[in-house]
Order: sequence, then structure tokens, then C-alpha cells
Amino acid sequence: MIRTNNPALTASTFGGNAVDFSPASVDSAAPGAMSLQGAVNKTFILLTLCAATAVFAWSKILPAGSVVDGVLDPAAMGSPNLFLLVGGLGGFAVAMVTVFMPKRAPILAPIYALLEGLFVGAISAVFAIRMGSMTVGALAVDYSIVMQAGLLTFGILAALLVAYTSRLIKPTENFKLAIVAATGGIVLLFVAQMLLGMLGVQIPGIFSTGPIGIGFAGFVVVIAALNLVLDFDFIEQGVATGAPKHMEWYAGFGLLVTLVWLYVSILRLLYLIAASRD
Repeated sequence: MIRTNNPALTASTFGGNAVDFSPASVDSAAPGAMSLQGAVNKTFILLTLCAATAVFAWSKILPAGSVVDGVLDPAAMGSPNLFLLVGGLGGFAVAMVTVFMPKRAPILAPIYALLEGLFVGAISAVFAIRMGSMTVGALAVDYSIVMQAGLLTFGILAALLVAYTSRLIKPTENFKLAIVAATGGIVLLFVAQMLLGMLGVQIPGIFSTGPIGIGFAGFVVVIAALNLVLDFDFIEQGVATGAPKHMEWYAGFGLLVTLVWLYVSILRLLYLIAASRD
């Protein structure tokens, strides 16, 4: 559960910026062209939907009164498994359909946001319980890891947005190729570990709480963050070339995919760092 990341979605969504932005691709049933404000508005809507279901999942796993002075009552605690399964697998399935059917993004992107929110709420609760139990020595909850991960995620988003708009970071073709290749490599590594895990085998080092494991987790965070630059470039290209209006939803979907991956990766990194000190 600690290893649950979602890099495959970002790689699939932005792997080659393969979406057709040409005027000929505009659907006559969807008048108008993509705008920056429209993409921002759609992203905000998707983030709101994701946050709403995340709060719902969290409240079901850690209901009011289940935590007293940081200590968790097992009898009052809900199971995160259903939310992780429905949110994770359901969100992945909807994301894959959205990638191959971007014109359906106005319908599919909100569904993805709702499902992914269940996953985010559940995985946040899992990390908070693991962190609290590690430091207290009993079943407990540490909310700070969730707050820190959330602040770092949106702090990185803001910093990279400023760097991108001021052209401190320029998404050249070589830059894009490097990020896409690194993202693909991470995807393959996590898939390989998942398959090997079914056989009781674990790739040594990179998933541990030692220096190699922490270093790898930090590398994943960096690559996830730099995927935001590809997202910004994707939106800028769409606006500049007059992409179809539905691409606003697709752009918001892509940003949400990256932000979820970044948030979960930061959660994992913070946990590994704390575990290494224990």
C-alpha cells in the first residue's frame, strides 16, 4: 500500500503530446476554442470534486470521535480497502478511456476526479495512521504528514508555474523527451515490482527505507513535479493553436493526474524519511 503511485497515467496522458491541436480536429458539435481561463476553470472544478470525495473517504475511514488525543479506536475505524480499490482501479480505467477518447473529457474527467478523490482520501488516511502508529507505538493518527504533503504539492505547483511563465524553465524537445523517458522508466519499474510482488519477490534497495529507497522516492517526486511543466506546455500549445473546447477538460484532467501522482509520491517520501529515523 505504501508503494501505491500512479505514474502510468501521466505517461499515457502526456507521453508524446499526441493530441491533435489542428483546426481541422475541431468538433463542429463543440463550438469555440480552448482558452486559458477555461482550462483554469475546469481544473478548479476537477480539484473541487476530487477534494470533496477525498474528504468523504477520509471521514468514513477516520470518523469523528474515532481519534482521541491522537490515538485511534480500532472499533470506530473504517476500512480503506474499498475506497482504494474503487478509487484506484476505477480512476485508472476512466483515465485510460479519457486518454483514448479526449472528446469525452467533459463527461469522463469529472468522473475520474470523483473516483480519484476516493483513492486520495483513503491513501492519505493510510499514511496518517502508519505515521502516527510508527511514532506513538500504538494505533494512532498523525495528521501532519497529510498537511505537509498537501502544502508541498501546491507549493511545487505554484513555484513551477512561476518558473514556467517567467521562462526560467523552457520545455525544449530534449527536456520533454527526458521527462517522458524517465516517467516511462518509473512506470515500468513499478509494474515490474507489482508483478514480482505477486511471486513474493522484491526489487532490492529502491523500495526500502534506506538511502537508496529514499533517493529513488525523491527522484520520483522530482519527475512527477517536472511533468507539471509538460502540462503547462500542453495547455499553452492548445490555447495558441485554437484547440477544441473539450480540450479544456482534458487539460484539467491531465493536471489532476499529475497532481495526484505528485501528492502520493510526496506522502511516500515523507513516510520513508520518518521511517529511516525510527
